[in-house]
Amino acid sequence: MPPATPSPRPAVPDPLVALADRCVQCGLCLPACPTYGEARIEAESPRGRIALARAWALEAVEETPAGEAHLDHCLGCRSCEAVCPAGVRYGALLVEARTRQRKRRPAGLRQHAIEALAARPTLLTLILRVYGLLHPLLPAAWRPLPAPPPRPSRQAAPAPFPGDTALFVGCAADAYESEVRAAVSRCLAQLGIQVSTPPGQGCCGSLHAHAGNATGAAALRQQNLRAFASARTVLTFASGCHEAVAEAMPASTRTVDAVAFLAEQLAARAGTWQWRTGRERIALHLPCTQRNVVRSAPSLRALLSAVPELEVVELDANLGCCGASGTQMLEDPERAASFRAPLLRQLAESGATRLLSANLGCRLHLANGTRIPVQHPLVFLAERLETVPSPRPPSGDA
Repeated sequence: MPPATPSPRPAVPDPLVALADRCVQCGLCLPACPTYGEARIEAESPRGRIALARAWALEAVEETPAGEAHLDHCLGCRSCEAVCPAGVRYGALLVEARTRQRKRRPAGLRQHAIEALAARPTLLTLILRVYGLLHPLLPAAWRPLPAPPPRPSRQAAPAPFPGDTALFVGCAADAYESEVRAAVSRCLAQLGIQVSTPPGQGCCGSLHAHAGNATGAAALRQQNLRAFASARTVLTFASGCHEAVAEAMPASTRTVDAVAFLAEQLAARAGTWQWRTGRERIALHLPCTQRNVVRSAPSLRALLSAVPELEVVELDANLGCCGASGTQMLEDPERAASFRAPLLRQLAESGATRLLSANLGCRLHLANGTRIPVQHPLVFLAERLETVPSPRPPSGDA
């Protein structure tokens, strides 16, 4: 009797095709997509990009420069994901599609340089400090970012004592966000919560992943996993970094947006903070990552509503997307500026004295187009806090 012929192994499904097959092509994502709203063509919509990426994965159509450009143009805002009734994981699909795109079409020198510097925060900080000194002398075309603020005094820096609640700093924070770290530490100190800033941490890897550099993003995740090994709670204050940091941490570590964390603590400790009075109108920009990924916008609104005599104007022009989109504001500044322009017009018409935004990339992009001060919301809140004696820190995590 002849031996039985072994049955063939089932083919392993292509992960990109599996992600794309969740899309039912209903079109409910179209009104939420900034690029579709601007171009009004199917290829500039989430539905169109999903179909294109799926066709490439199945080798049903050939890749073309025009198709690659449509994939490049996606801002990664994930507003489509937030409204999708079929639960399409568009963020994961976009990263997978761009990872394959990078194999077909290697990244340019500028993108490689940005990624290399982001992975080396000490060198990046040094270069940004030199850039800040030269900024007034440079022509406008050579000033893609605002000048970093002056280095804060030692008294303003967060205390580096150990604790199991830790701050994620990221790559550009030493140059641009020292005052944010100090503000977070001050707000937490008023609640009796100690925080640490673990050494050895680095870039979250988001800009690498969104540019298709999966290997670089994975290496940075491992670096941050080691740095935060002893932390039980990791606080992020840049909404664009949050998801990548959360994905790098083990299940036993809670990763929380600092805005949401403070809102939680204050809800449990009513009356802990005392506010300085003073009427002011501010503009609030809610980054796409804060609205669609972290989803801490309600927490931020709750914090700002507690400040007396404060009038808040939310900027929602052009679906609220500023166009920064990671490195796109550096790689394609003209296109990025076209998405920013409606928000800047709304800001100018609002009569606001300052603009608040919880993501570093958005703040840098917006600040480079206006003379109105642009701040992280927690810096503003720390400024409005009355200085009161801090309670004794609890023995464990808050």
